[in-house]
Amino acid sequence: MKKIILMLSVFALAMSSCGDKTQKSESGATCEAQTSPCCANNKSIVYETRDLSPESIVKIYKALGREATGRIAVKISTGESEKTGYLRPNMLKPLIDTLSAVEGNTVAIVECNTAYEGTRNTTEAHWNAIKERGFLDIAKVDIMDEEGDMRIPVKDTTHIKYDIVGTHLQNYDFMINLAHFKGHQMAGLGGALKNASIGVGSSKGKAYIHTAGYTDDLATMWQHVDNQDGFVESMAAAAQAVHDYFDNGKKILYICVMYKMSIDCDCNGDPQEPLIADYGILASLDPVAVDQACYDIVSKMHNDEHNNNQPLLDRIAQQHGTHIMEWGEKIGLGSRNYELKNIDK
Repeated sequence: MKKIILMLSVFALAMSSCGDKTQKSESGATCEAQTSPCCANNKSIVYETRDLSPESIVKIYKALGREATGRIAVKISTGESEKTGYLRPNMLKPLIDTLSAVEGNTVAIVECNTAYEGTRNTTEAHWNAIKERGFLDIAKVDIMDEEGDMRIPVKDTTHIKYDIVGTHLQNYDFMINLAHFKGHQMAGLGGALKNASIGVGSSKGKAYIHTAGYTDDLATMWQHVDNQDGFVESMAAAAQAVHDYFDNGKKILYICVMYKMSIDCDCNGDPQEPLIADYGILASLDPVAVDQACYDIVSKMHNDEHNNNQPLLDRIAQQHGTHIMEWGEKIGLGSRNYELKNIDK
């Protein structure tokens, strides 16, 4: 009888630690509930593959163990120009085909208009860019703020009191956040968290985040972008709002492709050439963990004739880029404490 009670106790403990999303990491932040497996030793699981192929995006998606169902939004960046490192249609097609093959699923590549003058700041211009880049050849594409925007709640109201997203966000049941990890002129780094916040924000939403809640007016936003930490913290808050919008984080997942890692973002039409070699693909159900893992990989790269990570690290440091992970952990979005699992073995 004592043996049975002990076994039941162990089972109950395992169920409570893996099935309860409120499990805490060593830092006190919540450990994102994982399904394959959930959490390991109070660490969020981050999967990696060194194979930078379209098929490996499908492979790492499946490794997460969370099946995308229903009306699926695949959030990418369409890129400001062909010079940037945005994910090309041929990289996305196998994933789109895999998702579309499941009965009952509908799939769309989703984006929002930008908040600066360029090739994507108006719906008309953005549609031209989408067509020129070939995205319509592989999937339906949706500019989510084409018909306006709406507000969704945020938990962290330190700076922003709500998040402003395109009205079409409500047309989706599940989101795959498919980010290109690289530097960024203003945020320091651009990964899963930026793709969920600035990326999902409408034009007004982008202005609101950039000004740390000061204004959503596109005409005056650039006069109020002097609160750098507030901007970074607002990105984390907005990313959490989008995460929570999808069934409290149960219907969203995050994939980061670590290639063409310039110090500049894909929103820069003329980015600097990358000085570090392509690495691979990382994925997690925890956006804080996957961005932290990407950063850690870059920071630990050995400098040689193929790699000079210092300019990217300097850009990240200058813009307080790692603060988005720190703040994301603080507000309970995810954990910087993770375990990296290679799926190539």
